[in-house]
Amino acid sequence: MQKLAGFALATIALHAAVALVHGSAHVHLGIGLSHWQYTYVMAVIVVAPLLAGILLLARQAGAGVILLAVSMVGALLFGAYYHFVAGGADNIASVAASGWGAVFRWTSVLLALTEAVGVWAGLHALHARSRTTVAHS
Repeated sequence: MQKLAGFALATIALHAAVALVHGSAHVHLGIGLSHWQYTYVMAVIVVAPLLAGILLLARQAGAGVILLAVSMVGALLFGAYYHFVAGGADNIASVAASGWGAVFRWTSVLLALTEAVGVWAGLHALHARSRTTVAHS
């Protein structure tokens, strides 16, 4: 379980770094978010994974892996829809392929990848915890 927790923490850190760069690309390109989108991004995509990491570090692994999986599912669905499906300024096809547009495109892909890995890590750790709990019962 400790290896899974370490992997989850590394995933959370990488996701946070990519999200920070992606947010900078949003600012440089003038791609704004509505009030509800901004609130969602801050709560689900930024704060919730970091809180999951804090819970993992505080040895509250059950709550940490659940929050990690749920927040990463929410982040993946939101980002996949707005970056790859819905039309508009937030879609990767709407930005230039160079400069901050390239940063925006690459970080959109990297966010999706880190979020998918975060979902996997959270679910895998949750499954491992349930097997361990059953084995010790």
